[in-house]
Amino acid sequence: MNAITDLSQLLAEMTPELRAGRYVFVSVDAEVAATIDGPVMSFVEDEGVTLILQAERADALGLTYEFVAAWITLTVHSALDAVGLTAAVSRALTEVDISCNVVAAAFHDHLFVPEDDADRAVVALESLSSTSRAAVQGDS
Repeated sequence: MNAITDLSQLLAEMTPELRAGRYVFVSVDAEVAATIDGPVMSFVEDEGVTLILQAERADALGLTYEFVAAWITLTVHSALDAVGLTAAVSRALTEVDISCNVVAAAFHDHLFVPEDDADRAVVALESLSSTSRAAVQGDS
């Protein structure tokens, strides 16, 4: 499976997939992080290790958090060196006043948006993709 670098193609082919669950960002020290199974993501920062976990898991572990998110996966194989996807997605969500935290992984981009805005975010992203598809087909 080849990763896509062309922004027009990425936008035209992306399908936002809302995943089940509620997700939170927590920061813990490295020793604690090593004991926590199954984080969605971990990232080492100078201040500690940031983990993205299901909210229920964080609650069970007694971890504190401030932001509860929904997780949307853009189901298009985006290249890590593709230019503009994050900007285009951020712009589309900004236009409907939705904040977004983006995590790029080897195959897909993952968006964490406020859980109350999840459905509106999916609609905005579907609209962006539809508009892009129409533009690409019009160029053909």
